[in-house]
Amino acid sequence: MATTFKTFSSNDITSTRTLLHEAIPITGTLVSGTYGTYPTGTHIKDHSHGMYQSVYDYPYLSSSANHIFDITFGYASASALSGAASKQNSKKINIYNTFAQVLNGVDVTGNVKPFKLPGGNPIYEALFLTFSRLLVKDEIKKGSFSLTLATGSVFRGANFFTELKQYTDNNAQNSFYTDSPAGEYAIITASHIAGAAAGVRGDAADVGVDSAGSGLLYYQAGVLVLSASHDQVRIMTGSNATIGGRTDDGSKVGTFLMFASGSNISSSTNAFRHRIQEVSFNNTTELNSTIHFCRASHNDFNYSANPTYLSESRIRVKNSSLDQPVSYITSVGLYSSDNELLAVAKLSEPIKKSPDTELTMRVRLDY
Repeated sequence: MATTFKTFSSNDITSTRTLLHEAIPITGTLVSGTYGTYPTGTHIKDHSHGMYQSVYDYPYLSSSANHIFDITFGYASASALSGAASKQNSKKINIYNTFAQVLNGVDVTGNVKPFKLPGGNPIYEALFLTFSRLLVKDEIKKGSFSLTLATGSVFRGANFFTELKQYTDNNAQNSFYTDSPAGEYAIITASHIAGAAAGVRGDAADVGVDSAGSGLLYYQAGVLVLSASHDQVRIMTGSNATIGGRTDDGSKVGTFLMFASGSNISSSTNAFRHRIQEVSFNNTTELNSTIHFCRASHNDFNYSANPTYLSESRIRVKNSSLDQPVSYITSVGLYSSDNELLAVAKLSEPIKKSPDTELTMRVRLDY
């Protein structure tokens, strides 16, 4: 008897989960704006509200442009920078509270939890990099993140990128935290990789790895929270403006915080953005699959419902009544209980099926 449909048993269906990774390198020329017309390349978008900058891989007015990440700066109301004398004070506080509420949540009293490093050290002033979902996909792969910053005193010059610090999430795959409402996160540590040694420009922690932490990386959210107050992040201003009696002309410099307190958000993010040499990480795409094992036993699917299979009530592939029936399987259809076709799998070539053979075809649905 010809078999047309066969019901799956519980042993015929299984589910799998596969993680796919893609390397994402972001060069400093793209981020700093030197890719376009210096100092504000057309792929850097300053918004009218002045609360953050957006970086694109192409002039942002072009239909070919892809959004890479946003960058902004904020501080808590408990910060020493908070006050009427600071430019855009309320906006900077709102930015900090928005990120803290989304990434940290609130305590039992309903107050927003501030960012904290291990040991309870608070991060009251922070730079925020929010990477686009186009790059992050489902999440950033743990242990793959790297940010390289120039810490030299000259804003533009041959020696600008000769003094470098690297911020990574080393060993995060084995040491991460899960108490965030936004998902998993880990500590970002800094290490000096090129140029001046310890003690230069007041950065006493310049040598070795900063085990105490310089920031936090939220993997599913795709957000980097970099402390702007920690010694490891006291990078120079990145502008030629006079700051606290010091100038960034190559000889005397001020810290980022000195600059940020008296500048608007766009100026602060500009100062930081121009010092990025490279950002790199691997993204993660979670591929969920349902695998159907379509089993054709020896007495299944040996006949065809194709009208050309018969000629005057005789099976074309049989020369005599004693010959075994033969069919050729070219596709597999998956049907609902209401006999509705849901999916079709095509074979690369027809497979011969007869009563003396059994087949198992593996059909995978990815989503």
